[in-house]
Amino acid sequence: MKYSFFIVLMTLILGSCQPGTKEKPKHTASITDTVETSRINPNFQWEAATVYFLLTDRFKNGNPANDLNFNRDKATGKLRGFMGGDIQGITQKINDGYFTKLGVNALWFTPVIEQVHGATDEGTGNTYAYHGYWAKDWTALDPNFGTEKELETLVNTAHKNGIRVLLDVVLNHTGPITEEDPVWPEEWVRTAPTCEFTTYENTTSCTLVANLPDIITESDTPVKLPDTLLAKWKTEGRLSEELDELDLFFDRTGYPRSPRFYVIKWLTDYIHTYGIDGFRVDTVKHVNENVWAELYKESSAAFELWKKKNTAKVLDTNPFYMVGEVYNYGISYGRKFDFGDKKVDYFANGFKSLINFELKTDAVKAYETIFSKYSKLLYANFKDKSVLNYLTSHDDDQPFDKERTDPKRAANVLLLTPGASQIYYGDETARDLTIEGTEGDATLRSFMNWEELDSIPQKKEILKHWQKVGRFRNDHPSIGAGIHKRLTKVPYVFSRYLNRNDFTDKVVIGLDLPKGKKSIRVKGIFGDGTKLYDSYSETEVVVTNGKVILENDFDIALLEPQEY
Repeated sequence: MKYSFFIVLMTLILGSCQPGTKEKPKHTASITDTVETSRINPNFQWEAATVYFLLTDRFKNGNPANDLNFNRDKATGKLRGFMGGDIQGITQKINDGYFTKLGVNALWFTPVIEQVHGATDEGTGNTYAYHGYWAKDWTALDPNFGTEKELETLVNTAHKNGIRVLLDVVLNHTGPITEEDPVWPEEWVRTAPTCEFTTYENTTSCTLVANLPDIITESDTPVKLPDTLLAKWKTEGRLSEELDELDLFFDRTGYPRSPRFYVIKWLTDYIHTYGIDGFRVDTVKHVNENVWAELYKESSAAFELWKKKNTAKVLDTNPFYMVGEVYNYGISYGRKFDFGDKKVDYFANGFKSLINFELKTDAVKAYETIFSKYSKLLYANFKDKSVLNYLTSHDDDQPFDKERTDPKRAANVLLLTPGASQIYYGDETARDLTIEGTEGDATLRSFMNWEELDSIPQKKEILKHWQKVGRFRNDHPSIGAGIHKRLTKVPYVFSRYLNRNDFTDKVVIGLDLPKGKKSIRVKGIFGDGTKLYDSYSETEVVVTNGKVILENDFDIALLEPQEY
């Protein structure tokens, strides 16, 4: 990995319109606008972020020339091999304005570091590491995903469009053992026992599944680098560079050369090299919580250093962001996750947010039941913290609305529930989650349905709805981070209000509204004579007698101040 933390530090120190409507307000570019005219919200807050999560290999093939590497040409089980998606494809969609039109302000893609070269067969047919979670070398990118230059371009392009980048990181395990990929030394990993998930000990000091060697992250005992890794670096002509960087890192920090600190060094290199804004951390509960605090400390230092050296590229004053996957954690747990014999507060160990597994089951409830619950819990238990809500994902075999029967309701629930929101690629286009002939989570990981979006009008209508709600959410942090209040039960109308750090934001939203003429109460939020704009129907209205009147066939209204 180029540019060690110490080298960068020393460099810095040493020299361094329809009839009857009015024109839409300029602050909210319509979904047909180009990227150049889109609005970047200067009041972005992670508590209200809209995160788009995609599998790098399954989103967009930007460079077919990199589709086959390391002789990964064995026949595989269905959807268990590489399909060509890559870093360059993601960048193309940023440039196309796809994410901007959807209101996305943070991008999370699966790991792009070099993966094991071989395949495994656990009864589902051969499987390659297309998903990115089977690390072979943390210091290199996998050529199936792209190059360092392409990653740099992706991050820079995202930042120019007001989109933050979350790197998906794995610290607790290597890739599986294959004919091409030997096991790491026993000083580095354990291969048994397999986790039982009934106590803290048998969840952290164990292998997640069979044949997935577990990094001994709790150890402070110094270890030598694996001979196979040294030989690899030597063949690639970067052995001296990597060893020198490690010497500088351990001399600067004073950490013991134990397994976890090697990996922490390698992960944080990506921050001060590329300006990564945050980490989505995999398998959090399988590592002692102090390790995450250590990762956050080094990540924050690297991020602040990058910002000092790249002042023109800095998006905002937000510190480095870490969101964790504590499997089966839900917002109702509050600050602590219960292992049965021990409770752990991951929020006190580096995490700004945890992925919330609870919304996918809450989503069948009435809107008000969901929204009021989340607003109350967030304000009661999560000061300056949040949760990342989702409805579907890459490894949850019980997603909300797996058959995609009501994708517009899914948009309303996901994007309007208090907290941060995670769109899983294809949520917005009703990508099929029930692929015939697949085994396990492969059915959730089909290639992005771009062809359907081009050929099926209903898919375009679904996407248009997600875009309108998503853009409104991006414009208004109060939706994710503000206080929820119901204004009327029938029709269902509510407000969100946020007042933080001299920034005030308020909106009124109506759902399940009748077709035709409709009266929407805004009293107590907006005074008489206030000019409002319905971002959904693109209509200007004026508050009279504590309400506004809209006449259209939409069942949703997104009201904001005209002067916003």
